[in-house]
Amino acid sequence: MELSIKDFDFLDSFEHLGSHTLDEHCKNKLDLFVLRINANEFDYSSLKNNLIDPMIDFSLSRKVREKYSEKPGTLAAKAREKFVEYINNKGELGELLLYCFLETHLKAPKLLSKLELKTSTSHYVNGSDGVHFLRLNNGGYQLIFGESKTIAGLTAAITDAFKSIHEFKNCVNSKGSKKSGLPYEKGLLSDHLEKETFSSEQREFIEKIIYPSRQNNFDVDDAFGVFVGYETNVCEEYKSLSNKEFREKIKDQINKEIKLSFQHILKKINEFNLNGHNFYIYILPFTDLDKNRRILQEGIST
Repeated sequence: MELSIKDFDFLDSFEHLGSHTLDEHCKNKLDLFVLRINANEFDYSSLKNNLIDPMIDFSLSRKVREKYSEKPGTLAAKAREKFVEYINNKGELGELLLYCFLETHLKAPKLLSKLELKTSTSHYVNGSDGVHFLRLNNGGYQLIFGESKTIAGLTAAITDAFKSIHEFKNCVNSKGSKKSGLPYEKGLLSDHLEKETFSSEQREFIEKIIYPSRQNNFDVDDAFGVFVGYETNVCEEYKSLSNKEFREKIKDQINKEIKLSFQHILKKINEFNLNGHNFYIYILPFTDLDKNRRILQEGIST
């Protein structure tokens, strides 16, 4: 099954600072990206441009995109309609970035994004941010449920992300009351397969991933994709450095910030009893998080 994003220009917006395996069994993988730097500033303009086309793929089903393939203006307008008013919603940028990383970096095709299900710009959909699947080297598969958080404090963002995953897995909210979770999500995914351009063979295959049976000749496990956007502070003295020195200082600072979070991630996985799952974690630092998040969402949705 093909990826929904047709090119990987999205990744041109970043420098990949490294991949990290957080446990001895290689189940928890963290990839650290940083925006490309131009004249001692993060290049948000480049990211905005490279998110415009993926926003369409993220927001609309394959069937809708195929229907309006000859009308790019209409297609873009329909995708923008799906975005909640950018000033009022802090979540959708993280959802979009997670989708892009899972498709272009992990190469896990999208099965469903919650934005596809929104019927108005003021309507929010609970549950995971989206569902992808991944074929493993051992012939098995993973259903990857997305969770994104963009919060200024890195530790707080990580805590909130894993708390949300715990609640989603256990079908409870923060007060312990019942809410929709994994079973509902799988049913929702199954019900919406007809909205995609999947062939009958592809739909049958996806159903086998969603609801494994004894006829399957492969294993399927639930996994999670996590995006964390946090705020990093740039020392004023750095801004007067040469461009080369500035890049080195910032990358060194961010690397140190992220490595300090490794134990906290493992602590939350243990605390919320999530050890059986694989995690694909993407972390991206922002400067002036609220301001630049708003600028990016405005540029995408208007």
